[in-house]
Amino acid sequence: NGWNTGNSRNGAYFRKVDTQFGPIEVQVPRDRNGQFHQHTLPDYKQHSDVLESTIIKLYSKGVTTREIADLIEKMYGSHYSPAQVSNISKQMLPKIEAYHKRKLSDLVLC
Repeated sequence: NGWNTGNSRNGAYFRKVDTQFGPIEVQVPRDRNGQFHQHTLPDYKQHSDVLESTIIKLYSKGVTTREIADLIEKMYGSHYSPAQVSNISKQMLPKIEAYHKRKLSDLVLC
């Protein structure tokens, strides 16, 4: 699409992304003007939302950051330090607090 427009290809770069299937390396093309945006992975993310949601669910249930880091490494083969787990869970702190403060009367019982 950029042939002879001054915005032709300018190589590629590699991104390592941790997914539920293990770490993968993705080759992302780039153009001279920096206008290409790939839509497969969000910008600057190094792990998938599945791992984040797993960490948040475990943290909201009261599992410690060290235990979560060990579980993630055993389940997905990706190493996360307790500090990384803590940083991920801090992103969702308002949702976690809302989860802990929810009223039991709001829950629908079957």
